[in-house]
Parts: sequence; structure tokens; C-alpha cells
Amino acid sequence: VIGGGNFWRGRSSENIDRTKADQIGMLATVMNCIYVSEIFRSEGMMTQILTPFECGSMTKLFSKDRANKYFSKGMVFFAGGTGHPYFSTDTGVALRAIEMDADCILLAKAIDGVYDSDPKINPDAKKYDTITIQEVIDKQLAVVDLTASIMCMENHVPMAVFSLNEKDGIVTMSGSIEDDTVTFSVSDDGVGIPDISRAR
Repeated sequence: VIGGGNFWRGRSSENIDRTKADQIGMLATVMNCIYVSEIFRSEGMMTQILTPFECGSMTKLFSKDRANKYFSKGMVFFAGGTGHPYFSTDTGVALRAIEMDADCILLAKAIDGVYDSDPKINPDAKKYDTITIQEVIDKQLAVVDLTASIMCMENHVPMAVFSLNEKDGIVTMSGSIEDDTVTFSVSDDGVGIPDISRAR
């Protein structure tokens, strides 16, 4: 699932109607997704972009059956978030993970983990190695939005957050997760887990 925050963040626009601002953000995710898709294609991988709304011939409309067909061929990207305003890409990630019965969410962020405050603003921000989704909700930690956190908790979807800028970050998270590299990982019973293979 591809975001679009490098182009546009609807919630931070001040002079545009929120619904329209979020629609711009959805289109930003489509632009990013086309770009990332082509990067993968240049490396010899086949891709297909699915969106929750029509985008002419550039993408195909999302359905679970269509997504499963492309998953079986190892070639799917999701863009456009949920297709509705007032929902972040994080919520789109959680929604698609739940719909597709994903084992785990691997979430790339512009920070290297989960903190009790913004490390860009607070140099003394505390970093959590492992934390439950319930704690994220209770402390209202901003690394993942509240709606997405609640959806993951209610549907027992574990999540691992890693730095977008860390070399091989997703590779590290895709295998056995060690305590010193886990930033956010939760099992079915809400207890932090060191290995994705134990989830769900």
C-alpha cells in the first residue's frame, strides 16, 4: 500500500475544503504507486495497481477476488487509500491487510521506530523497542493513526514499523524479528512478539 505524504497531506491543508484536500492526497498516492510500480518492473517484477476508485486505464478497480488473482501471480500494489476522505493511508493499510487476511503489516515510516513524542521536535523522545497496540491507543502515539490502530487491535493484525531510510529494513522485518530491531509488533493476545511466524 503506497502513501502520498511526500506530495500532499490533506489534514495539513489550511485553505482547502477537507474533502477536496483528501481527494488530492488520494491522487498523490496513485502517482507514487505508478512510480514505485515502474521501479519494480525495471527490476523484472510484474506489477498491477488496484485503487478503490476508477483511474481510467492507469489502474484497476479493487476487489478482493481481483486482488487475490494478482497476489497469486505476486504482482499487486494498492493505492488511493480507502477511497474516502477523513481516512489516512494508515487506515487504508489496516483495511487492506484485514480484507486480504495478511499475516502482518510491515509499515515503512520516515522515522526509525515508535516514540512517545516526535523525535524531530523533542530530542529526548523515548523510543519503544516493542509496544502493544493497546498502549499505542492509550498513549495516543502518533506513529500510526488511532483508527488504524483500533482496526489492527480488533482484528488481531500484528504490525512492525521500520525506517523508510534504513538499508534492508523491510528484509530485516520480513524474517525473524529480534528485540533490538522490532519497533512495533503485537500478537493476537496483545503481547509483544519477537517473531512474525508466531502471529495469527
